[in-house]
Amino acid sequence: MCGIVGYVGNRNVQEVLLNGLRRLEYRGYDSAGIAAFHKGTLTIVRTEGKIKELEKKLQVGSFDGKVGIGHTRWATHGRPSEANAHPHFYGNVAVVHNGIIENYRALKAMLEEKDHTFNSETDTEVISHLIHQFISEGCGFETAVQEALKLLEGSYAVGVVCEQFPNVLIAARKESPMIIGKGDGECFIASDIAAILHYTKTVLFLEDGDIGVCSAGDVKIATLEGEAIRREPKTISWNPVMAEKEGFKHFMLKEIFEQPRALTDTIRSRIEKTRGEVVLDQSNLSQEVFDRIENICIVGCGTSWHAGLLGKFMIEALCSLPVEVDLGSEFRYRDPLVSDKTLMIFISQSGETADTLAALREGKRKGARLISVCNVMDSSLVRESEGVIYTRSGPEIGVASTKAFTCQVVVLYLFALYCARMRNRLSSQELSTLIDDLVKVPHQVEEILAQENLIKEIGKRYVGFNNFLYLGRGINYPIALEGALKLKEISYIHAEGYPAGEMKHGPIALIDENTPTVVLLTKGRAYEKMLGNIEEIKARDGKVIAFTSFHDPRLQEEVDEVITIPSSNAYLTSILLTIPLQLFAYHVAVMRGTDVDQPRNLAKSVTVE
Repeated sequence: MCGIVGYVGNRNVQEVLLNGLRRLEYRGYDSAGIAAFHKGTLTIVRTEGKIKELEKKLQVGSFDGKVGIGHTRWATHGRPSEANAHPHFYGNVAVVHNGIIENYRALKAMLEEKDHTFNSETDTEVISHLIHQFISEGCGFETAVQEALKLLEGSYAVGVVCEQFPNVLIAARKESPMIIGKGDGECFIASDIAAILHYTKTVLFLEDGDIGVCSAGDVKIATLEGEAIRREPKTISWNPVMAEKEGFKHFMLKEIFEQPRALTDTIRSRIEKTRGEVVLDQSNLSQEVFDRIENICIVGCGTSWHAGLLGKFMIEALCSLPVEVDLGSEFRYRDPLVSDKTLMIFISQSGETADTLAALREGKRKGARLISVCNVMDSSLVRESEGVIYTRSGPEIGVASTKAFTCQVVVLYLFALYCARMRNRLSSQELSTLIDDLVKVPHQVEEILAQENLIKEIGKRYVGFNNFLYLGRGINYPIALEGALKLKEISYIHAEGYPAGEMKHGPIALIDENTPTVVLLTKGRAYEKMLGNIEEIKARDGKVIAFTSFHDPRLQEEVDEVITIPSSNAYLTSILLTIPLQLFAYHVAVMRGTDVDQPRNLAKSVTVE
């Protein structure tokens, strides 16, 4: 993995490929490369490192052909190096690939018996060898790709070009995302919409087992058996400008400030204020579903898992339904107790997270009802679910999730209200009040964003610390986890989130003048206990940064720093607390000089296990 782009048409192929790869940088990568035609010969240029290193190796006019493929790689098989960078090639065939070929060792051994010599440590290289082998045995280009893919076990999204067919570009997928964009006399392939959105908004989404054969004027889609398939094109509504920084220093900061708009878009059309109702048109959640289900299981990874933990608090409190929250990477490795009376909710920004997809398939095998919370239209997760609630946050380029997370939480809040109403757990007046609270959230987020300079100044005072604790009680505990994750993701500071009631059961041993504690306080039955936690921290010379929705003179006297946010109901205050934690992590990371948008070792979408 990580990013694929390809082109066939009359534009400058080098410009199209480099532009597409730049727009995929947010996914994280360690090497990059391009394969295209020059003077009738397939030419490969690759490098370890960033795209700027690739550009140094290219010259204006490096390619004069009209077909090419490009790739940014994040190492899975084989260390980062030029030899392991994509595209991989053998004979007359070049391939770019996302995914993992599980049986590549057996295939490699078989090919070596046929005198094939390998030049990399990757699993991907076997694909180019296989296609070349079938062509050498008399197969046409499309047939050779089909036959090669039939031998692969594992997951793949591939782009393929062949020297004998300089006007053809082939794409295929199995369990890894791949799309085809159609323009006027041109076609694009990509693993992500952002790579081609500046050129076309008309997109065909390949499904597992599809192979697309692209020429400048046409696209044919078929199965690996050669049976023609009709895939209806989709029109993408995202504006290309949404994928630019718009004057912000980093995509992450831009996306933090986009949250009022993203939240508004996620809420809009989901509520009927005059009737006091929640509308979830694409969720496929009928009264019959709610009459039958006995429990809910939420599945996600990373930040999406934190959103799921918040959803558990909301759904259990408002709907009186038991909720479990599972990590996608763990779910199918136990024997989960789900049945046809279980509703499973799968959360993923990209809709391509491999562990979450695997959990969905396990839930489907056990007969559970399946809905997804996702940001990407027609992604794999969406297509395999019975229903979907889109987050509508727009493209999120920064690796560390910000607006996608808060929109996921809003969707879970909307779901909880919808479920509670369907189960007659809320009166019309109660529902109307909770909807009114939600409508205020985008404006309240704007109020918090206006405090950016204050939060930045606090960050300056703590930029030199290397360990942080984050404490919260109840629904604020998942926010402590999310705040700690943001800090460690982008600043490389060790940070841990804990339920505040567990402080005495271990974490208190870490508290001293060198370990600041971030404390999340909201008015409620645990507020006084949180004040007690703060006193215990201060008694051990610990520094306290408090984020609170309640103005209390006692707090001002006890802690070192205070950020006050607007107040809402307990469920939505959790969203509001997230915003200053994002800003704090961002400014600390910038002051430490890290790569905020592309943190080391991280990818935006983890499409392999």
